Amino acid sequence: MLFSATPMHIPDGFLSVLVSVVMWIASVIVIAVAIRQLNGSLSEKDIPLMGVMAAAIFAGQMLNFTVVGGTSGHLLGAALATILLGPWAAVIVMTTVVGTQALIFQDGGLLALGTNIFNMAIIGVFVSYGVDQILRRWLGEDLKGVMIRGFAAAWGSIFIASLAVALELAISGTSPANIAVPTMAGIHALIGIGEGLITLGALSFIFAARHDLLKTGNAGTKSQKGLLFGGLGIAVLLAILSPLASAYPDGLEWVAEQKGFLEAAQDPAYSIIPDYVFPGISNEAIATIVAGIVGVLVVLGIALLVARTRSRTETKA
Repeated sequence: MLFSATPMHIPDGFLSVLVSVVMWIASVIVIAVAIRQLNGSLSEKDIPLMGVMAAAIFAGQMLNFTVVGGTSGHLLGAALATILLGPWAAVIVMTTVVGTQALIFQDGGLLALGTNIFNMAIIGVFVSYGVDQILRRWLGEDLKGVMIRGFAAAWGSIFIASLAVALELAISGTSPANIAVPTMAGIHALIGIGEGLITLGALSFIFAARHDLLKTGNAGTKSQKGLLFGGLGIAVLLAILSPLASAYPDGLEWVAEQKGFLEAAQDPAYSIIPDYVFPGISNEAIATIVAGIVGVLVVLGIALLVARTRSRTETKA
């Protein structure tokens, strides 16, 4: 059995304080705008979908897949969330996932959390949205169009987010741009293919089972309880499968090892469920599964709470 190296978001120590603070400010501004935008667009029918997407993306990110040359990648999920929910709800879903990973699972630093949110929840979402909207005009809403748009949006979200990380490392003085940019771009161009294929698989399943969900920002009229429990079941299944993930380091960790700045990573200030291994359980596979299920339930609850709060605000208005 291969135990995952776990997703590695930017830890504290890789970025300068100035870069981290600026990215925190930028992320807070965009999140505030996203919450405000949801007041006028989120319906009661979208609430279960937001929760399900957060849970499934969290669990999916635990399943690293082998890429090439002793490295691995993991699902980002920004494209999938954007296609199903629209950009503003997707920002909240991705922020919930990335925030939970940092605060509870010590995946990514607290000072660097604003940067990780910006890269994955903002750049990832809006690159996906831009690619999807451009291609939608040419390809339409049939299965072929959905598949091409989904793959392109997913690949673009990974590739552009990786370039943002490279520039942030360069500005921080961690790795020169002429080294960080081509190295991050090269490995994440390959990881993006995996992201695209996973997104294709998910969209194909959704197209067959719940075509109404692919009408962006509209969860359709079918039973939302079925969506909630079915999606939660899929997320839990992914968490159960998480010990089978690739043991190779992910793209950022691999680059840090190759370019000699991995030792700059600082240890987390505290520990709750570090490295997605639930404390007190001697069997690592079971500890990973329990940690995954806990994470699924946490992000599901947060996303549902935020969505319901925004929906109530809309109703009162």
